[in-house]
Amino acid sequence: MSRRLLLNPTSAILLVTVVCAAMLGLSGRTVTAAFINDVLIFLDGAHRVSFGQVPNRDFHTALGPLVFYVPALGYWLTGNFGAAMPLGMALLVLAFAPAMIRILTSRLNPLLAVTLGAFLILILAAPINLGSPIGLLSFAMFYNRIGWVALALLLVMVLPPHEKTRDGAGHSPLVDGLAASFLLLIQIYTKVTYGLVGAGFLVFMLFDRRQARWVWIAFAVTAAACLLIEAVWHGSLAHLQDLAAAAKVSGGKDFPSLVRSLLNNLADVTVFLIITGVALARTRSLTDLLFYGFCLAAGLMILNQNAHGWGIITLYAGAAVAIERISRLRSDAVAAATPALHRGLPLILAFFFVPPIAHHAGALLLHTGYALGNSGKPLGLPRFADVRNIDPDGGQPDFMQRYIDDIESGGDLLSHLPRAPERVLALDFVNPFSSGLGIAPPSGDSAWLHWGRNVSETSHLPPEALFADVEIVMIPQSGINGAPLRKLYGPHILQRFELLQETSAWTVYQRRQP
Repeated sequence: MSRRLLLNPTSAILLVTVVCAAMLGLSGRTVTAAFINDVLIFLDGAHRVSFGQVPNRDFHTALGPLVFYVPALGYWLTGNFGAAMPLGMALLVLAFAPAMIRILTSRLNPLLAVTLGAFLILILAAPINLGSPIGLLSFAMFYNRIGWVALALLLVMVLPPHEKTRDGAGHSPLVDGLAASFLLLIQIYTKVTYGLVGAGFLVFMLFDRRQARWVWIAFAVTAAACLLIEAVWHGSLAHLQDLAAAAKVSGGKDFPSLVRSLLNNLADVTVFLIITGVALARTRSLTDLLFYGFCLAAGLMILNQNAHGWGIITLYAGAAVAIERISRLRSDAVAAATPALHRGLPLILAFFFVPPIAHHAGALLLHTGYALGNSGKPLGLPRFADVRNIDPDGGQPDFMQRYIDDIESGGDLLSHLPRAPERVLALDFVNPFSSGLGIAPPSGDSAWLHWGRNVSETSHLPPEALFADVEIVMIPQSGINGAPLRKLYGPHILQRFELLQETSAWTVYQRRQP
């Protein structure tokens, strides 16, 4: 490989993208060491989509439809639930490449473009929840990584593009507008929280006359795409209703949790403030001050709504912008008076970006090694042979090990019923049996039931909706949310269903015949 190819930021970013996508897509297995219940949400969603169900129309969810169509695409291409998540994410990593290359190479110096690009690609590709140890592999909450990466790339567009890119191409507002629209649509249809922040940033960008043209193009393309998607989906109103229902349960966060999120990221915040402080001392720009404040405040609020403690990724985008602002001053008299500052920029870059790059690269390598080595234990249902559980350091927590064991025993119980089961509802966090056994899923229910997050004693789906076409109800003796859900829906189950079988792990009910 020539030195010229290595030094070309477009080639370097594309190389990292292809390698990461290949490591995911060619593995053919899902290896998970944590949050197994969360991963089952997406496998169940892929199964529902394969049966023709449409998110928010046929089942309730506060997540965007893209969260279910990404694994569904992987499953459709392979027919293997083990490959559904890694292949779906590999294709999404490749889909990000054009927008990423356009934005980073047109606005950042080559070293910075490659560094930020590698950082964002690895966050997107590594099957690990932000802030988790390398060995705690999981595709759980992968939608947060998608949202963070799309938002971070969008924020870099605050920088005016260079007159010409490294390959000699001139600036094109149309291409920028299409790239921004792609990123905004990804956020809207993955998790609307990111979409709101992204749209707010674009409104902020309208005040920059130099870049307002591509912003208007982005808004126009996004609006047209949303109308087209709604013409096919017909689920926007139902999605908003599901979002409102979930917000009633977990929408509010108190001030102490905000402070806790800030303290969990204190090192990153400190480095970010140092970098942006130096940049502001040179640029003395009120617009820059507002932008850096937006990166910190918006990122902190998003993090506070998520289930991971580390990872305000907008700080990294803001830091990259600040370093680029400083580097553009190199020809000025102010820069000439402080040469040590500019010589130290690569060191700052390494200090901030290299540790998370190494962390996520290690997680991706570990998952690939486990998957290709056929490591781990299959999850216990016939169609989950390539969904493998790896015990983390110290072993699985007792409640999670019981949960895994109960999945296997529940599948065995259903396979020995007098009549082949269909439309089974597991009254717990998520239903693993429809996808794991390859049977028809119920409709009108929820993609998952997380007590205190999207269901509570005062805000929940009416039993008439949840059990509308359910034939078999599986109630775990322990489970994750089994006890409160049993208390909430128990009276309806006793009224409409009859006891079929009971074991030490499950109680099985069958719908009463008219």
